[in-house]
Amino acid sequence: MRIGELAGVTGASARALRHYEQAGLIASGRAPNGYRIYDAHVAVRVRNIRYLLTAGLTLDDVRVFLPCLDGDVAAAPPSDKGLRVALERLAVPNERIASQTEARDRLEAALRRRSGAGPRTVT
Repeated sequence: MRIGELAGVTGASARALRHYEQAGLIASGRAPNGYRIYDAHVAVRVRNIRYLLTAGLTLDDVRVFLPCLDGDVAAAPPSDKGLRVALERLAVPNERIASQTEARDRLEAALRRRSGAGPRTVT
């Protein structure tokens, strides 16, 4: 299938597909006219790449999952390395949430001290 067809069945843009190919996550052949040609099974791999990216992983992280990208990556048991990568990525939003919660709590405390009242909802 050509790049436009693969984009259509996976929801990925042609630009993203070229990027995945440049990163070594997918491969294509070339038609006589120079167009990229992908095997049909690449669609599964692209959907899995997009699933992992949506989950917060980077393209470099996705490389860890290469052995299972052609199957049901969501249902496959994670490798130790895959689990470690996922836990490292999970730590990032958890740290941001903790920082934002701390900032919110400080602001609420300052407002309570200033006004002698509890937090107010701004509408």
